[in-house]
Amino acid sequence: MTNVPVSLEVLRQQAKDARDADIEHHCRQGEDPWDFLPDMPSVDEQVVLMLRSETIDVHDLGPARSRAYHPAARPDDAKTFEYQLLRRIAMDRPALAGTVWTMLGRFNAA
Repeated sequence: MTNVPVSLEVLRQQAKDARDADIEHHCRQGEDPWDFLPDMPSVDEQVVLMLRSETIDVHDLGPARSRAYHPAARPDDAKTFEYQLLRRIAMDRPALAGTVWTMLGRFNAA
């Protein structure tokens, strides 16, 4: 059986469903949507986060992630790890490239 990539439309629907469930959870907890909605990822950002997690698992990048985020790591190791990982996602899914670069810009500004 071959691994067929999931279409971007399916990924976006899954991300939208997850985002909707998260919004409902916050609202049921009595939180004001004006307080939490600005901090929530967009649907495409949620897709990138899902693909990020999947890419780490599929390519066995857990140890590399641990080294990059280890307290003894060099200051730029985490940024380099994220850049390479998210760049891979942008190359694999060109329709998400703009979202990836926006996310990287925020990550580098932090």
